[in-house]
Amino acid sequence: MSFELDSLHHAITWLLKPVIIILALSVIIAVLEAGLAVGERLFGLKAMRNSGNTDAVVRLARHRLERADLLSRIPPMLGLMATIIPLGPGLAALGQGNPAQLAQAVTTAFDATVLGLIAGIIGLVVGKLRRRWYEDVLETLESQP
Repeated sequence: MSFELDSLHHAITWLLKPVIIILALSVIIAVLEAGLAVGERLFGLKAMRNSGNTDAVVRLARHRLERADLLSRIPPMLGLMATIIPLGPGLAALGQGNPAQLAQAVTTAFDATVLGLIAGIIGLVVGKLRRRWYEDVLETLESQP
């Protein structure tokens, strides 16, 4: 039984580094997505209205909203994973009289949580704004003769 638990512990501990890398990439993607949304607001929406192509706007809107929805949901979950993973070894270290290792684990845990929340918040805001913008564009296109 101990071998299985040790194997599980090592496998889960191994996940920490990839999860943190994905979280950092998620923040970068979220910032890029916010920049794209600003450009879209300044220039893209007007072009969409002028195109008159409702189907193209719906396809583009669906694609971009799905991307923002994924950004708003997945990074916070990964942040939670990266919060919990280092706490196990940190608490074990505390039991062995090593509070410094616990402090490092807690710091890593909180930093990962913040990364996940930053990406999630940006994704949520971008998604909500885009949803409103696309609805306005589609209403304008549908009201045109």
